[in-house]
Amino acid sequence: MSDSDGKKTLGVRGGGPRSGNVKQSFSHGRTKNVVVETKRKRVVVPKPGAAGKGGAGGATGGDPSKRPAGITDAEMDRRLKAVQAAKAREAEEAAQRAAEEKAREEERERRREEAEQKAREEREREEALKAKAEEEERQKREAEEAAKRAAAAPAPSEEPANRAAKGPSSRGAPARPERTTREDDRGGRGKGARDDGRRSGKLTLNQALSGGEGGRQKSLAAMKRKQERARQKAMGGPVQREKVVRDVQVPEAITVGELANRMAERVADVVKALMQNGMMVTQNQTIDADTAELIIEEFGHRIVRVSDSDVEQVIEQKEDAAEDLKPRAPVVTIMGHVDHGKTSLLDAIRNAKVVAGEAGGITQHIGAYQVKTDGGQTLTFLDTPGHAAFTSMRSRGAQVTDIVVLVVAADDAVMPQTIEAINHAKAAEVPMIVAINKVDKPEANPTKVRTDLLQHEVIVEEMSGEVQDVEVSAHTGQGLDELLEAIALQAELLELKANPDRAAQGAVIEAQLDVGRGPVATVLVQNGTLRQGDIFVVGEQYGKVRALVNDKGERVKEAGPSVPVEVLGLNGTPEAGDVLNVTETEAQAREIAEYRAQVAKDKRAAAGAATTLEQLMQRAKEDENVTELPIVVKADVQGSAEAIVQAMEKIGNDEVRVRVLHSGVGAITESDIGLAEASGAPVFGFNVRANAPARNAANQKGLEIRYYSVIYDLVDDVKAAASGLLSAEIREKFIGYATIKEVFKVSGVGKVAGCLVTEGVARRSAGVRLLRDDVVIHEGTLKTLKRFKDEVAEVISGQECGMAFENYEDIRPDDVIEIFEREEVERTL
Repeated sequence: MSDSDGKKTLGVRGGGPRSGNVKQSFSHGRTKNVVVETKRKRVVVPKPGAAGKGGAGGATGGDPSKRPAGITDAEMDRRLKAVQAAKAREAEEAAQRAAEEKAREEERERRREEAEQKAREEREREEALKAKAEEEERQKREAEEAAKRAAAAPAPSEEPANRAAKGPSSRGAPARPERTTREDDRGGRGKGARDDGRRSGKLTLNQALSGGEGGRQKSLAAMKRKQERARQKAMGGPVQREKVVRDVQVPEAITVGELANRMAERVADVVKALMQNGMMVTQNQTIDADTAELIIEEFGHRIVRVSDSDVEQVIEQKEDAAEDLKPRAPVVTIMGHVDHGKTSLLDAIRNAKVVAGEAGGITQHIGAYQVKTDGGQTLTFLDTPGHAAFTSMRSRGAQVTDIVVLVVAADDAVMPQTIEAINHAKAAEVPMIVAINKVDKPEANPTKVRTDLLQHEVIVEEMSGEVQDVEVSAHTGQGLDELLEAIALQAELLELKANPDRAAQGAVIEAQLDVGRGPVATVLVQNGTLRQGDIFVVGEQYGKVRALVNDKGERVKEAGPSVPVEVLGLNGTPEAGDVLNVTETEAQAREIAEYRAQVAKDKRAAAGAATTLEQLMQRAKEDENVTELPIVVKADVQGSAEAIVQAMEKIGNDEVRVRVLHSGVGAITESDIGLAEASGAPVFGFNVRANAPARNAANQKGLEIRYYSVIYDLVDDVKAAASGLLSAEIREKFIGYATIKEVFKVSGVGKVAGCLVTEGVARRSAGVRLLRDDVVIHEGTLKTLKRFKDEVAEVISGQECGMAFENYEDIRPDDVIEIFEREEVERTL
């Protein structure tokens, strides 16, 4: 085809709109011609010389005729400079990217080489270990074969002949292990990847491509198994491993996985055995001890039944040998009624002023002190509270004591807490010494005290009995020496001894939560020696002795029998009266504490739950008519909190009772405020204060926080608050009687009784009863009370009046009207 064959060449037609006809086809043979006009975008192709001209003329701003309208020379220069700067920046960024890529490539190469070097060293180390193990195996085999050959030699005379006969084989013997070693080496090189299992370290690209990634070092157990197999092969055939029979400890419930672990059997085998017995279980399911026993016997092991309580066997007490026992100081508990001078008497003995620090001069805690007498004997004193609320504290004091000193005031005689102290001493079966205090007072009558004690089977020596009695005065110091002498004599008769060279055991006298020191327990060591660093368990808590502080506030390293100390290092506040035992490890202490906490939790849950639906319904019906006063109590020490809770439980009757939502030791916190606010309860603090966040929260929520330092003030306030919940008692007061003389019918009013007031007064506002033959016929109120024609408020005795009942007209002559008033009387608990 030539260029000049008469046809037009293809090209763009002027860049303007281009029209044409398009034929559209439709169904059923219909068609339609449509005119289509298309607009093409104009493409400007620069001429070859244009760029040069533009570049040359860039400095002068280009040709003004070809420049867009409205652009000055300065604007054009600025735009050109911007374009050039952008191109330069792109070139710099490209160079920087290239440099960074090169640095990254070098870093990758360096890391790859390091990984390869590390893998190479690992392989060399593993090969050296493998060669060493094989060499040891070969030497062991040779030694065994030599031993066998020596045992198989028949006699010394035949030895040369045997040696001659076996010469060639003996000479060739070393060649076999060598060949084996070479084969092993060759096999190790060829099958390293397959035998060694998993690789070690990261998988690099070179290792993946070359396949020389090395292998993981075998575990010690795998090496032992391999050596066992090799030894069995050398001995001539596989030898069946002997079954190891184990003693398997089984608690009341155990998981399948744990049972398999204790038997050292595969979990799959245990699950299979259970399924064969008809139990479809997994390894995480729990089975009972009887089922576990069947499985253990099936696998050929021995079962050892254990229970959760066996954890406490580590602290079981053993009897001490007589030669290990050494004399110890007696523990003397001072008991008696409130304000009979117990603490003052102890102060006089100790030459201290403890009572000055007690709120209201009343002891609120158990105090433990040690006193050295002039004769050099050491005595341990426990000072118990005398207030009625501290029954449990007095009981604990009697349980840990050797001698009870019963303090009775000569001017007050025997009182309720004195009787209670006598009962505690008798229950604990400890000897008693009666100290008749306040004999220096003019109204003192020691003889009355002695005669009053006879009513409670306490016969003093002066009354020909066995109980020692001493007349003392804490203020003047009279009789103190005689009292100490009596205590020393009684202690000598008891022959008190303990073994200081054993793990310590003691009793918690008091426990508190100190702000700076954490939980602190006052412990009286009863046996053994408690040292700093000992691990112990006490009730539901455990800990390690961080510090020991004696009664004078001095730090000590150890505390022997009959020594009271403060113990720091507990993980929580124990209950007063809990027993402290030293354990060997922290794990044992923690396990015992967790077991005890779980037992206590289960006991509380059982106590709070009704066993049957009938009991639940009965309890709900009883509680329906009872109004509760919820309170939150925080105290400084555990004993005080316990005493307050016991006192609160005694407040109430069938209609109202006090419910302690929460009681604890330590400062009042924000969580206590939240609990009290949710339950609408007041917060009572006994010798503690609320911290700043708790105070702010209480102010925001309008919650009342009350602080107390004397226990009976708290008890009285709660009793008064509970009394306010009681419904008022309604009493009837009879104010008069009237006799009906005649009955009249009045239009618009009904029947009106003409009455004569025979006794007292008749009031319009009072209630009335209609009596017929001394039987109450109707009770209601008066509709009208008239004297002559006037409505009056009351009619006095001897006057006539007219009465009409509200909504009742069955009245007859000679009926008697009883007039009474109701009044509400406030009730108290």
